[in-house]
Amino acid sequence: MANDPLSLTFAALADPTRRAVLVRLAEGEATVNELAAPFDISLQAVSKHLKVLQAAGLISRGREAQYRPCHLEPAPLEAATDWIARNRQIWTERFDQLDRHLELMGREQAKEKGA
Repeated sequence: MANDPLSLTFAALADPTRRAVLVRLAEGEATVNELAAPFDISLQAVSKHLKVLQAAGLISRGREAQYRPCHLEPAPLEAATDWIARNRQIWTERFDQLDRHLELMGREQAKEKGA
């Protein structure tokens, strides 16, 4: 797997549990126990998901005495959104070209059948 930031972000977002954790953290910081509560998986499994999110830069973990809150870090999500937006225009233009080409081919085939 590639280790560039964008690849790490998309790889982290590929898992529905990690996406759900990010949705929860968008509401505010939370501890591992709070993040694990809605899932039917072990704390160890949640910790592994958090490590993936942290490696991708999507979350950070604080330390306040015994309290270790997780925080959402939006910068990697913004970078992914920017990448998608830049490429969406290219994809749209290519699909529009394909549509025009297929339409032209359809007209030419209709003319050949009518001739």
